[in-house]
Amino acid sequence: MRKVKLHNPFKTRIIDEKLIREHLALERTKLANERTVLSYIRASLYLLIGGLALLQIKEYEHVKWLGYLSLFICVVFITVGISRYIALERKLNRLLQPQDEEDKPSET
Repeated sequence: MRKVKLHNPFKTRIIDEKLIREHLALERTKLANERTVLSYIRASLYLLIGGLALLQIKEYEHVKWLGYLSLFICVVFITVGISRYIALERKLNRLLQPQDEEDKPSET
């Protein structure tokens, strides 16, 4: 299997018909990775808002721990989401780099 280096998506270029399926699969994977990190960010924002709301309630002092727990989980969610995004992005970038052995013409 030949690795494909992706270029500027706004620039038109001709892609070999054999590689088009692989190219589109890699693009779908990158978009899915972005959707996943946005889902983590959205969930952490919901937890942040909920935690701040629970901390603002004066009549129920015994649920303040729940507010702090929500804020802690918010930080965990955003950390896990961004670290997973970066890890998968690095894997995809390594996959998309051309292999040195395949790209060099044989000298014999």
